[in-house]
This record gives sequence, C-alpha cells and structure tokens, in this order.
Amino acid sequence: MAVLRARLGQLVVDCADPGRLARFWAGLLGGRPVVRDASWAYVDPPGVPRLAFQKVPESKAAKNRLHLDLTVEDVRRARAAAVRRGAAPVGATVIDAQGAFQVMRDPEGNEFCFVAAADG
Repeated sequence: MAVLRARLGQLVVDCADPGRLARFWAGLLGGRPVVRDASWAYVDPPGVPRLAFQKVPESKAAKNRLHLDLTVEDVRRARAAAVRRGAAPVGATVIDAQGAFQVMRDPEGNEFCFVAAADG
C-alpha cells in the first residue's frame, strides 16, 4: 500500500467569534488577522501553519483533545502578556527539572500552553 504524504496546511478552531480569536492569536504569534466574514477568520503567523477560526453554533463543552504548546523564554512574562490580551491561566505555573509550563485558555476557553526549557 502506498504511503499517503500530506502536509499540514492550517489548524482550524471552532469558535463563536472568529475575528476576536484571529486578533488574539495574531497578538501572541504575530501575523495580521484576516476576517473574511462573520463566520471565518485566520492569521498566518511567521514560521507556522495558518490558524483559522470558523464560527459554529455550539459552545465549547470539554477540554480540548489537541492543544498548542508555545515555546517562550519566560513563562511568567508570556502568561502576563496573554492575560492582558484576554487569556486566562489554568492553575499555577509548573516548574521542574525540565523547565516550566503554564496551561492557558484563550478568550473562548481553548487550552494552550506556554513552555520554557530549563537553562543548561
């Protein structure tokens, strides 16, 4: 059987307000938010696939089964910057021998993490 070779073109997030999430994620990752209409928006952050946002009628009901890990130099600074943009932390920052991470929720409750490796 032949191997299917596919390429990740974009990640699509179901949401209530595509424009708001495109602006939020553009503020974290860079890129210009594009709002095609009330039902679809996206951002093309430098160096990563497009993040697209599509309006759906249902609200988020449970924990994401897929989330983004965003590598940062300083988890606490990233947390503070994201909170100013409308994100919310989930619990405390975890620090161990591997480094640190902070679970976050975007303005619609979608989980993502800030991750920093330990020095050395």
